[in-house]
Amino acid sequence: MNEMHLAPKVITSEPIRKGFGMGLLQAGQLDPNVVAACADLTESTNMHFFAEAFPDRYFEIGVAEQNLVTVGSGLAAMGKVPFVSSYAAFNPGRNWEQIRTTICLNNRPVKIIGSHAGLYTGADGATHQMLEDLALMRALPNMVVLAPGDSVEAAKATLAMAKDKRPNYMRVAREATPVITTEHTPFQIGRAYVFRPGKDVSLIATGTMTAKALEAAAVLEKDGIDAEVVHVPTIKPVDHSVILASAEKTRHVITAEEGQINGGLGGAVAELLGENLPTQMIRIGMNDRFGESGKPDELLKHFGLTSGHIAMTAHSILMDHSNHKH
Repeated sequence: MNEMHLAPKVITSEPIRKGFGMGLLQAGQLDPNVVAACADLTESTNMHFFAEAFPDRYFEIGVAEQNLVTVGSGLAAMGKVPFVSSYAAFNPGRNWEQIRTTICLNNRPVKIIGSHAGLYTGADGATHQMLEDLALMRALPNMVVLAPGDSVEAAKATLAMAKDKRPNYMRVAREATPVITTEHTPFQIGRAYVFRPGKDVSLIATGTMTAKALEAAAVLEKDGIDAEVVHVPTIKPVDHSVILASAEKTRHVITAEEGQINGGLGGAVAELLGENLPTQMIRIGMNDRFGESGKPDELLKHFGLTSGHIAMTAHSILMDHSNHKH
């Protein structure tokens, strides 16, 4: 397991958005062409580290998300590397058409940050819990779609985005979540990683759910089930070879994401397997439902996005298989 250089045990939690903020500061130090713009949420999105260090390279757009990405497209056309951030409910929620027309159609390397995505937005409720962003952005031609698993990986992803020549979208969560990787854990755009090898069932997870999948695998081990955990920080382009190799080995696939299973990671993996390797599969995530107001842990439990639920689902998919064999 430790060839991936994972944290030996989870002892720290940190908001993924903070990893983005620190990564952006570092990207700014490495490349004078990196610039940033925000829609009146500089501290919330953790862009303030960059804004304080490089006031001449930071642009406050105000509450105008459609303008935010259009300005980003213009900056990219002039050779800059613009990062544009707001809450994911508004970016890409409110400005998807401008992203499509001014960024993707022109293939401008704008880096779009959807902060406060998913259920970790908590008490702000359904309007602010953006659960459709992965599906929205995956559908756009030219767009790279990222969902880092923790704050350490978010910093690496930010640095990688700054060097990538394509439009990029990255979703980050608001509340602190477990730090499961280290500085030495590999990260590359377009790659998926086997965080825990196994032979009985593939737990394919992204974003905040990878920590839950690792917890579920530890529970399943006690039950005599050898679960493989595949971490997918890049939803598009999705890593065909790693996912197909895992599915071919285990023949049972469970995907886990903190967003809509339609069009998100579950959709991407289902499409891949359907075309290349039909495999028994269950998708865990938001199943055609909006979020609700509550504490993140309560919401994750309510919607079945827990390590316990992943473990239970693994039992049921394997039991179903053994019943079919008899």
